[in-house]
Amino acid sequence: MPAKLPPLSSLRVFEAAARHGSFTRASEELGMTQAAVSYQIKILEERVGTPLFLRKPRQVCLTETGERIAPIITEAFELLRAAFVMAEDTSHNLLFITTVTTFATNFLAERIGNFQILHEDLAVRLDTSMALVDFTREDFDIGIRSGDGKWPGVEAHLLIPASFSPMLSPDLAQSVGGIEKPEDLLKLPLIDASDPWWKLWFESVGVQSKELRGNKRSRMGIQMLEARAAEAGQGVAILTPTFYRDALERGTLIQPFNHICCDEGRGYWLVYPKARRNIPKIKKFRDWLLNEVKEHQCPV
Repeated sequence: MPAKLPPLSSLRVFEAAARHGSFTRASEELGMTQAAVSYQIKILEERVGTPLFLRKPRQVCLTETGERIAPIITEAFELLRAAFVMAEDTSHNLLFITTVTTFATNFLAERIGNFQILHEDLAVRLDTSMALVDFTREDFDIGIRSGDGKWPGVEAHLLIPASFSPMLSPDLAQSVGGIEKPEDLLKLPLIDASDPWWKLWFESVGVQSKELRGNKRSRMGIQMLEARAAEAGQGVAILTPTFYRDALERGTLIQPFNHICCDEGRGYWLVYPKARRNIPKIKKFRDWLLNEVKEHQCPV
């Protein structure tokens, strides 16, 4: 078995006393009484089995053994100090964000550069995942997640409500002579026909349909893939308009009806640990993102 190290508190006192050549100055640096310094040195000497300092009336000097170990212990503490400086710099200058893919692709990616221009001192690291993150176990500062916002231990700010409306490619719409009324959508295959948003939207416009065209057993899982399939003319997708303003402006997708539904209480949320809400880098990103959403969000 490797030998047990002496108490770190005693080593810390020894390092300061050896560096200053004085118990008094060591006590001042460490915020301890001189008696406490002497006691910690005594503990260390008993552990080593030999004196480390020669006590003289107005000064202390290292013994031969003390001279041998002092440089090594000083170097060890310098390495520890450097490690924590590095950790502090990394913590302050890196912003780790975990986000769902749809939000990252359709909103954050095209805007995050503006945040970095405003805050050149921060480097951003993005991770896309659908999994919920345990902030106490993983190295993330901020998360963007979809759901109801009711997650324990985190602050949650609603970014974009779970709003939705049918979208499709212009060519697919023309294949059935255009989409003039909601019932016309039923002539076409619906992407992810089992998605409950379809039922909610049709009911909200007064259309009752027990049969929706499309494979109800197939699911793409994320809006980004559904949107790409819709642009390729594979069917009609039920999408959040805020995410697809560019596609609507380009004309690769059309939203045939202005009517937009909301999945009450659900949406995309900015989350972070409550205990870290006042960390400067978190405050910077929170304020920036909330403002971006406010400026770019489609009306619901």
